[in-house]
Parts: sequence; C-alpha cells; structure tokens
Amino acid sequence: MEFSKRMDRFGESVFTVMKNRRTAVEQRGMEVIDLSIGAPNIPPAPHITKVLSEEALKPENYIYAIVDRPELLEAVAQWYQRRYGVSLDPATQITSVLGSQEGLSHIGLSILNEGDVVLLPEPCYPVFQDGAALGGGELHFMPLLEENDYIIDLDAIPEDIARRAKLMIVSYPNNPTCALAPDSFYDDLVAFAKKYDIIVIHDNAYSELVFDGNTCGSFLSHEGAMDVGVEFNSLSKTYGLAGARVGFCVGNPQVVDKLRTLKSNLDFGIFLPIQKAAIAAITGDQSCVEDVRNAYAARRDYLVEELGKLGWKIKKPAGTMFVWAKIPEAWQSSEEFCIALLERAGVSVTPGSAFGQLGEGYVRFALVRTEEEMRRAFDRIAESGVLEG
Repeated sequence: MEFSKRMDRFGESVFTVMKNRRTAVEQRGMEVIDLSIGAPNIPPAPHITKVLSEEALKPENYIYAIVDRPELLEAVAQWYQRRYGVSLDPATQITSVLGSQEGLSHIGLSILNEGDVVLLPEPCYPVFQDGAALGGGELHFMPLLEENDYIIDLDAIPEDIARRAKLMIVSYPNNPTCALAPDSFYDDLVAFAKKYDIIVIHDNAYSELVFDGNTCGSFLSHEGAMDVGVEFNSLSKTYGLAGARVGFCVGNPQVVDKLRTLKSNLDFGIFLPIQKAAIAAITGDQSCVEDVRNAYAARRDYLVEELGKLGWKIKKPAGTMFVWAKIPEAWQSSEEFCIALLERAGVSVTPGSAFGQLGEGYVRFALVRTEEEMRRAFDRIAESGVLEG
C-alpha cells in the first residue's frame, strides 16, 4: 500500500506517547489521576442541558442540519455585541464549526497554497501547527518567551519572512503559557498584518477564564481587525459543552465565506438540538459563566499553593484552565519528568515539549479534577519523592 506524502508531516505526538504510558500504568493496577488533557469536568448549566434534552426527543430534529439556523447566527451576533462590543452581520460574518479544533484544522485548506508561509507561536497548541501543515504551509515559529511575558515580539520577525507570510495564528489567553496580551499588542498586530498583507486567525477560547480582576475581550474589537482576520470562539470551556463540539469562526466576510464553502463539502452541519442548546447557552442566564470562572480560579489557587508546600514553586496564571510550570530543578527533560511522575506517582501531566521546542523545561497542568482528586495526586507526589529526582 502507498499513502499520501502529506502524512509524512504528522508523526506520533507526545500526547500519544503519554497516553500509551498511562494505559500501561493502569494495567498494572494503579489509578492514574489525569491532569494532562484539557477535558472539562464542569457540566453545562441546567437550563442548557434542559434545552438539549428536550430538543433531542423531537423526531424532526434528526434531519441533516446542512446550514446554521438563522436564530443561531443571530444569537451569536447578539452575544458578540453584548460581550465584546463587536458588531457582526449574521449572514456574512459568522459560521459555526464543530468545535474550534475542527475549524482550526481545516481553515488552512481554504487559505493556503503549498509552500505559503504561516507564522505560528511557539510553544503553541498543536492543532495550529497541524492545520497549517495540512494546508501545505511552510511553518515559521514566533517565540513566546517568559522574559517577554509570552507576548509575541512582532519586530523580531525577519523582514523576508514577514513579506512571504500569508497567515498568522495568535491566541490569547494563551494555551499553554496562560498569558494574557495587552490591548497594545492587538493594535500592533493589526498594523503588522496590514503592512504585510497577512490574514490573522485569533483563537479566543479562554476569554471568559481570566482571574484576579483581569478582563479579556475580542481581537475583533480593535480598529482594523475585521479587515485582516477572524476569530474562533468556543462553547467548550465557558459553557461546559466540550463533547457537543460547537464553536464559531467570526470576522472578515471573505475568510468566513471561504471556510463556510469548504465546510459545506465536508460535513452536514451541527446537530439541531446542539444548535438549540448553543442558543440557550449564549442568550440565557450568564451566571453560569461566573460559576465556571470561579471554579477554575479556586482549582488554580489550590494547585499552586499545595505544590508550593512541597517545594515546587509555581507562578499563578492569569487565565485559562491550565497551569504552566517550570519542571523541578532536579530534572532536565520535561518528558522524562512527566514519565517519572506518571509511573512513580500515578499523576499524568503534559510535557511542555508537546507544544514545541520552546516548551522544553515546562509542564502543563489541566485544571480538570476536583480538589479531592488533586489532594490525592499531591499526596502521591510527596510520597514518591519524584520532585527531588
């Protein structure tokens, strides 16, 4: 059998390696407390699941959706106006995606030709790189450095690369570094994109998960942003609809139209009961958003404080559902440390190297377990002595 040369761009990920390790540990009879994958364990609010349940009982909802219902597009437009102060035309500036992951993995196919340069942050969420590679892009990484508060230095991008670049992917609040970007960065980003004629994709999945009085808006609220790009937003984390797979690409009409056209050849739209549940989520009682934010903030505080008592000093992140931490000084490799943590303590976290070379020396915790579960994890870490090497 012969297969696509495109697959040469995709090897076995660190996530797969760690998953296989977890399976082996579990087969030995040890419970694994998984803090590696960002799979939310906070369910949707009752008013959302009520709509989903009721709509799922209606036989007429089991047809192909084909397109987004007008009431869903209107609800998204109202949501963006209310939450971000951004005006969107429901007919031309919004399309749904089967979760941001799906949209980000496919949008490169609608923008890139083989060999087009794509500017990506590093470390970065893996689908940014995978989607660009799927579209045939030539990848150029923009370093996210701790000394720069993990903000992209646009001035450091080589002139020849900037002139060749066709697409840039940016994400704040950032996964995995948990950084927030100041408003001035977005103003500079718009100017940079206009100067070099670059399409910008901003992943805004964590705008509601910011703590300690911080606030976060939309890339599209900045003057000129609508001229150069789009934003992905998701209901997975904010509203607990991760398994339902519902998100949106909004912004520049041309970019939205090309993605919508591509998707019309790939899928038959979002299951109608999920569309109705999404409407209930973004138009209904928003106190659930504050509840989710408070839950993640409490988990963040607990993790940082309890690991600090064990001698692992970690800076509190300003946002997201993750914690980005330097590995203990006794270790040189983030993957080796994570394997030892898993096999000796039964605790799974993600090595920073899974997000690119500049993630080496760090690990990412996902705040997806209760305090009781985390307490067991921390007790095992203490008993294992793994922090000392």
